[in-house]
Amino acid sequence: QVELEESGGGSVQAGGSLRLSCAIFGYIYKSYCMAWFRQVPGKERQGVAAIDSRGKRYYADSVNGRFTISKDNDKNTLVLQMNSLIPADTAVYYCAAEGVPGDCSWFRDPNVFSDWGQGTQVTVSS
Repeated sequence: QVELEESGGGSVQAGGSLRLSCAIFGYIYKSYCMAWFRQVPGKERQGVAAIDSRGKRYYADSVNGRFTISKDNDKNTLVLQMNSLIPADTAVYYCAAEGVPGDCSWFRDPNVFSDWGQGTQVTVSS
């Protein structure tokens, strides 16, 4: 079982940046998809970005060019660098993991992921 713990959330003004980290504990899948999701009250959890075990990256259109996902294998940490933040980015952000072969172009579906962190709040003010 993989345990995930997010950190790095906070409040920032529009145009600012935040860096989210997700510490990974326990068994590490040999082949995996790891992703960041976000959720606001009353709405479904939205896939933001993902990275597969080969290092290929995937982004939602709404964040492409502003967010960068990466994985530090030495520190066993998933990172989401968020730049040019806008108020619509306000949400609770979650990291997720699933052991799968191949790519994770399907990352937008939260039902596929079995391992989740507890979430970290990101608030962007105008």
